[in-house]
Amino acid sequence: MGSMSKVEFKSKLSLFDVTNLVVGAIIGADIYVASAFGAKYLGPFSLVVWALAGFIAIVIALCFAQAAALLPKVGGPYAYAKEAWGPFAGFLVGWSLWLAEWVSLAVFPVAFTQYLMFFLPNIDPIFQIVVKGLFIAFLVTTNVFGVRAAGKTNDVLTVAKLAPLVLFSVIGLFYIVLHPGQAAGNFTPFLPLGLGNFGITLVLVFWAYAGFEISTIPAEETKDPSRTIPKAIVLGISIVTIFYLVTNSVLFGVMPTDQLAVSSTPLPTATGTALASLPILALIVGIIVGGGALISVAGSDESGMIGTSRLGYALAVDGLFPRIFAKIHPRFKTPYLGIIVTAVAAFVAANADMSMLIAVSVFLLAVSYFATSASIFFLRRKGLKALFHLRGGSFVPILGTIFSLLLITQCTITQIVLGLVLLAVGVPIYVKFSPKKEIADLKEELISRESRLRKAYDQEQVLLAHVLHHIKNFYRRVTRKKQIAGENRQTSC
Repeated sequence: MGSMSKVEFKSKLSLFDVTNLVVGAIIGADIYVASAFGAKYLGPFSLVVWALAGFIAIVIALCFAQAAALLPKVGGPYAYAKEAWGPFAGFLVGWSLWLAEWVSLAVFPVAFTQYLMFFLPNIDPIFQIVVKGLFIAFLVTTNVFGVRAAGKTNDVLTVAKLAPLVLFSVIGLFYIVLHPGQAAGNFTPFLPLGLGNFGITLVLVFWAYAGFEISTIPAEETKDPSRTIPKAIVLGISIVTIFYLVTNSVLFGVMPTDQLAVSSTPLPTATGTALASLPILALIVGIIVGGGALISVAGSDESGMIGTSRLGYALAVDGLFPRIFAKIHPRFKTPYLGIIVTAVAAFVAANADMSMLIAVSVFLLAVSYFATSASIFFLRRKGLKALFHLRGGSFVPILGTIFSLLLITQCTITQIVLGLVLLAVGVPIYVKFSPKKEIADLKEELISRESRLRKAYDQEQVLLAHVLHHIKNFYRRVTRKKQIAGENRQTSC
């Protein structure tokens, strides 16, 4: 796969293709970050929360599909709220989504530093800040200059991110098979800490499923969208959920809950436990899993930086954000000033507690989820005709609204207050910039068909989705060869 000057889907997207997009939008480095929280707050019972969080993600994603069918416009939750309740509501929802992505960006420098400390445990606090700064600077450089790994490099990086997780799961499963009694003991009691922390665990675990809210599923490019899109959402998020459940089940099978609860790097630590009788191999595999975490965290934050800067660009194009976010570099064609501003803000936030950052991010995301789910009823009242029809009627958006409120209310008072304060900061920004007219030429570029297709193509290259992408291509090549061989046999006869 080389660099693409023009993105074009040669045929309508199939169920496999759209499922691939859903998986690519969600899965990344989150599993390296969120896996420790379940053990800390609920023990093995957190596996139930991982499954519940996956179900909630499916329902809310279906709400996004319904809203997109009614209003197939760029901007997602921002566009839905704007159409349903007016420009100010649209801005607040867009602002909440931008804040959520920005706060999420700040999580990964913290996670990167923690995994680096698995190799260099005696890093002092000052040097930790330096590492975070260098991490952010690397992201700015790659995003501003548009440096992208192409072809074989992209394949290598994908394997480097996925292989350690698969390797960990395989080794862990072998350990569990060889030590069934010990593994069973690690799951007993299944609920050692009670349900007092159920809410905050749900919030922190749900963060690993976030991503679909800024993904684009191009309905006009999809075969039979009324059937394909909901099936792809359910199938795609189910694949992610199974992947998360397997990884976390192996974690609990290998390590006792009390040890997992205090580990900031659970996967490489559990790898060392599983291979304790083979110290040399434990060291090698621990380095592979820990190194994979570093690569995956860096890759996820780079993708997040792209998404956040583009969202700020979209708001600026509509005249609702400072013009600086729409400033494009004359040579590299990237919103470089917006990237720099976002990076500096993320570096400041990166010095906060990780669980606080994740919870505030989910609170802000849930605001946009609530607005999207609720907007469906108002969009219908306006008489908008759906581009395609999905089953579920009003039940799905009602359930999506309830789940969104559930996520909001399960945050702590401190997290809710901080989220509301950040939302309130947007009010003077709206007052300052809302009178400005949209930048028509930039908006046209933003919503162009090629731009949307490029985003969809890029989404297919994320971690598991990239592997599924290659499986699909391999299957097509095999079936094509069989078809040609059959045609040749008929011709010879």
